[in-house]
Formats: sequence, structure tokens, C-alpha cells
Amino acid sequence: MTTTMSSGVTSIDSTPVASAVRAGSSRRRISPEAGHALEILGHAIEYLTDEFIYSGGSFFARDPRLEAVQLLMAANRAIYFDCPEVPTLGQRCRSMLRLRESDWATVEAGSQSMRRQT
Repeated sequence: MTTTMSSGVTSIDSTPVASAVRAGSSRRRISPEAGHALEILGHAIEYLTDEFIYSGGSFFARDPRLEAVQLLMAANRAIYFDCPEVPTLGQRCRSMLRLRESDWATVEAGSQSMRRQT
């Protein structure tokens, strides 16, 4: 979902960082391609942030350097949240138990229908 802010800078995702972190607190299965992209974006974010800090930049809302960092961070979040979530151990256990319960119910229903036929 691409949006354009009033300053003309294109943003990948307008979700605030705090809500994005809360929304996806589980682990993700990151492909090698996504991992490489996250690594490159991380280095670029770190480089631009360091350059901004060491140049003595002042913080104001429409600083193009800060908007560039925000754009890279949004791309980083978009790539990360596109990766599939890894189910927790509890989720896997519940899923396996539900599967076994449904299998058991099928076996019971089959045995009851066999008893009725005899």
C-alpha cells in the first residue's frame, strides 16, 4: 500500500512504528531474499542516521534527510511484515490436538454407524 505524503515523498506504509510493533509481535520466517533486503535497508538507515547526527543536523518536520530515513524504515517494516509468521509452540500443539480430536470424532462416528448396521 503506497501513499504519497503532502511533501511529495512516497511512503510505503503509513502505519506508525509503535502500532506496527504491537500488531506483529510473533516471530517471522524470513526468506534469504527478504533477509538480504532487510540487511541492506538496515545499513542504509544506520548510515543516513549517523551522517545526520554527525553533521549536527537539527530536527524539523520537513527535513528531507529525516524523510529519507522514514521512507527506508517504512520499506523495512513492509518487507518484514510480508514474511509469514511462525506459529508458536502453543499454537502448533493446539492445532495438532484439534486435528486429532476431529480424527477421533470421525472414527467414533464410523464405529457407531457400523454398530447400527449389525
